[in-house]
Amino acid sequence: MGTSLGKLAEYALAVVLLVLVVSLVAGHFLGQPVLLAYVETGSMEPTLEAGDGFVAIPSAIAGEVTTGDVVAFEAEQVHGGDLTTHRVIDERSGGYITQGDANPFTDQGEGEPPVTDGQVKAVALQVNGDVVRIPHLGTGVTAVGAALDRGERFLAGFFGTPRLGDQQLAYLLFGFGVLIYAVSLATDRSGRRDRADSRSRSRSRAGVLDPRLLVIVFTVLIMVAATAAMVLPAGTQSYGMVSTEGDSANPTIVPMGESDEMTFVRHNGGQLPVVSYMEPASEGVEVEPHVSHMSANETVNATITFHAPPETGYYMRSVTEYRYLLVLPAPVIHGLYAVHPWLPYVAVNAVIGGAIAIPGLLLVGPGELRLRTRSRNRRGGVLTRLLE
Repeated sequence: MGTSLGKLAEYALAVVLLVLVVSLVAGHFLGQPVLLAYVETGSMEPTLEAGDGFVAIPSAIAGEVTTGDVVAFEAEQVHGGDLTTHRVIDERSGGYITQGDANPFTDQGEGEPPVTDGQVKAVALQVNGDVVRIPHLGTGVTAVGAALDRGERFLAGFFGTPRLGDQQLAYLLFGFGVLIYAVSLATDRSGRRDRADSRSRSRSRAGVLDPRLLVIVFTVLIMVAATAAMVLPAGTQSYGMVSTEGDSANPTIVPMGESDEMTFVRHNGGQLPVVSYMEPASEGVEVEPHVSHMSANETVNATITFHAPPETGYYMRSVTEYRYLLVLPAPVIHGLYAVHPWLPYVAVNAVIGGAIAIPGLLLVGPGELRLRTRSRNRRGGVLTRLLE
């Protein structure tokens, strides 16, 4: 019983660590927080000290941003235009007013335009009004990154090879880590089977592979690829628009109180048809058409219209695109999208995963793949190769 609990705790810890690493790597790759994030400066002290982490809820799930929320947004001016984590202290017609808890001035007082919904990438999880803080998460990640950088520099200099860079090396080590962990699980399982066989006077000399595991792994890989095909080409586009007294050929420089248009090009580079939804993510912008269907390798255009307020100034305008593979009837995707934009992702992956996993599992059956098995009993040894 104790051994079972120990193994369960080991697997649980491994899953938690895997989720943490995948979240941080995916967040770095996508350029926005995924489940976890951390702050690099002390602008949010004492809520978040430099190097502290927090649970980042994607804006599509978090819902409407309200005063008091701590948000991670894509800045225009502060922090050199990098992803910034500050608190929303007020809401205006043009967007949100943000400020670091330790800063004496608002970001807008420092030249940052009001933050629009399209710029908000995630909202920090709060419990009873307090941000859930993960002490030193960023400090640990930075330390590991620095160690990887030093190690990669040494190896590149020693072998005379081109540098991969610490990020690429981190991805490589992460892949090796997952592979080693998978091998260790398979070895542990094989070892337990060997011990059980020895008690029945039979000993296995090779690993036992469950083909159902291969089907599941293949299914997950296909679902990940399908999700990437939907998510990566889409997302939020932000434009800095200037409301001015003059006129310009630039569609983002618009005379006060007037409008201008620009063309937004969408392309489906895959072999499956897709449906694309575009909607405003800020005030003062419109998109037509709202819905477009694209067959394989088809390109369609949308028109984005910017509306300038009657006052001069710099304003952020954002539009968001959601894209889905048409493996379901279009009316079904439309209905799911009307409820929540993430529901079609779930439905599409369920269809793709089911179409691969169900036939695959039925095909391989409940048997196991045993290679180079050597069995001994009281009458002597017999060498067999069999497929169960």
